[in-house]
Amino acid sequence: MIIWIASYPKSGNTWVRSFISAILNDKNGNFSFNDLITIPQYPIRQQFEGFLSDFSNINIIKKNWIPTQAKINLDKKNKFLKTHHVNCKIDNDSFTNFDNTLGVIYIVRDPRNVITSLVNHYSLKNILEAKDFLFEEKNWLGFKKEENKIKLTRFPTLISSWKTNYNSWKNTRENLLIVKYEDLVSNPKSEFGKIVNYLEQILKLNFDKKKIENALSTTSFETLKKKEINEGFIEGAKDKVGKGNKRFFNLGPDNNWEKLVNKNIVIEIEKKFQLEMKELGYL
Repeated sequence: MIIWIASYPKSGNTWVRSFISAILNDKNGNFSFNDLITIPQYPIRQQFEGFLSDFSNINIIKKNWIPTQAKINLDKKNKFLKTHHVNCKIDNDSFTNFDNTLGVIYIVRDPRNVITSLVNHYSLKNILEAKDFLFEEKNWLGFKKEENKIKLTRFPTLISSWKTNYNSWKNTRENLLIVKYEDLVSNPKSEFGKIVNYLEQILKLNFDKKKIENALSTTSFETLKKKEINEGFIEGAKDKVGKGNKRFFNLGPDNNWEKLVNKNIVIEIEKKFQLEMKELGYL
């Protein structure tokens, strides 16, 4: 059964994934970037090979979300998958279901800080373009327009808007844990402790305290940032000309919307996402 580590992009998904991979894969809880392969992304091309031949055809892809997950679950083992995909239903095709899902850890981040991270990660022109990205309900990653043609750059992933992404996963009825990025920053021991408690309950495991401490230490944002500088990180985004990876662990806790985002854009974000931001304590 799948335990989803879900989020809108640039909300702390990889940070949480790093911590979980450390406590699950290393006997001492020490993190290595190599451990991340045990929590792969969904959807990706390899998972759909044998199910379809046209990897740009969304109508065929959506019909195979459930069949590909059923195949992943054939071994009847619990496993983690990372996703930025909205938990949607298109026509009669659902992104996932309870036959394939054991639980969901959803990481959410203040959209006023997400917006600046989007500019860097996706090489957007400016904050205005990032705002449109954040608001777009039909936002599919994996397509790029070049000279009036649509080019497939990676497997199509519907992330939708920040609001819709959050609401779609929030409505999960079973084994849902919502984690705020800001709480992970301000009180990592307590917040990652909630993740540990959640995993112990649904996986029927007990984690050693020393192992948890080591995982916290080796996956702190500053440690991950230094590790990326020294070792590189394959999941870092390419720059616009495709040369080299940009820093994945970039500003992190130093990303401060009050200093970086124009006031008028802040007002637009707060108006657009008012209900959700109030619910989460951002307003």
